[in-house]
Amino acid sequence: MQSGSPPLFDWPLLEWHRVFDSRDAEETRAFLNTMAFRFDLAARDAAQLDACVSGIYLPGIYIGRAQYGAPVALGPSRVRNDYWVHLPIRGMWEAAVGYDTFVCDSCHATVSSPTREVMLRCNAGAARLSLSVTSEALKRQLTALLGEPPSEPLVFVPTMNLANGYGSRLANMLASAVIEFERACAIRWSPTTMIEFAEFALTSLLLYHLHNYSDALRRSARMIAPRDIRHAVDYLEAHLGSPLTVADLVAASQVAGRTLFQHFRDFTGTSPMRYLRNVRFAKVRDALLRAEPEESVTMIAMAYGFTHMSRFALEYRHRFGERPSDTLRREGRGQGNVRGRMPALVQGLHRSATHGHRERAAVEARRRLVRLLSHSD
Repeated sequence: MQSGSPPLFDWPLLEWHRVFDSRDAEETRAFLNTMAFRFDLAARDAAQLDACVSGIYLPGIYIGRAQYGAPVALGPSRVRNDYWVHLPIRGMWEAAVGYDTFVCDSCHATVSSPTREVMLRCNAGAARLSLSVTSEALKRQLTALLGEPPSEPLVFVPTMNLANGYGSRLANMLASAVIEFERACAIRWSPTTMIEFAEFALTSLLLYHLHNYSDALRRSARMIAPRDIRHAVDYLEAHLGSPLTVADLVAASQVAGRTLFQHFRDFTGTSPMRYLRNVRFAKVRDALLRAEPEESVTMIAMAYGFTHMSRFALEYRHRFGERPSDTLRREGRGQGNVRGRMPALVQGLHRSATHGHRERAAVEARRRLVRLLSHSD
């Protein structure tokens, strides 16, 4: 195998979330066996082995990094039933999926489904970033999008273009999430943030990467009455402080998830999850402007589902041009200024329209992740 293309990411990933590291071939084989992975290493390459596996776990998904130092071959055993997206970070990988073989480098990823046998082979020094999704989580999300349970197993097209389109967005999303975890070290994401991120990953994978239900998802789209969208909007606004999923919105609107996403944008100009985030920020700003003396920024933000205060404050300032504490200190707080409430809400929604442009200019990974989550279509 050749050395491959330039690295997809140039920084160390998941150094603070190490799961396993070893230079011993048998120890590495034993560890991977406990994870239901097959592992092959030529005896002549054993001295080069420097196995390192790191990862983070979110609801229904896993994001991991792996490197082995030596040329190795590995793949999931038949007892595993999860789906994998493997994005090379360094070097080159070959993926044997069923009877087909694909070269994976910085411009090409591989997507594996549990219905087909998979074997990965890499050259010395290669590393990869992987997204794993449980079958149960994908089936629930696919059921919500279709409006009915799938009749046969989900099978993805085994290759993904990382140079542009959805593959490029997925790579950036995963890199941003990983860097956010690295910067936070021991700081944990809130349950709401973890669920929103997992929902975004699952939904975008099903909507934008080809599989055997892609045509069915497109056919499921039908015109729906504004009252059905209104049901979804009412449900969102009644649960601003709670973690919400696509399945929740499908149940509230009685519309298939794919149709809901498409026509929610037609009627509101945005996706359900971005609409929810916009309204949450607008409500927080309105509450800060009319807060009672004993109310704090933290108290108000948490009431609307924000639990990571530094991330909340960063996005608030980008949306409204001031810190939440500055809004809170304005004169007239606690006086119930009705005339000022609606402009605050309208201003929040208006500023969110230009929010993406400002964040695209930011280079910090934390800001990039905030944008990706707030644009979860």
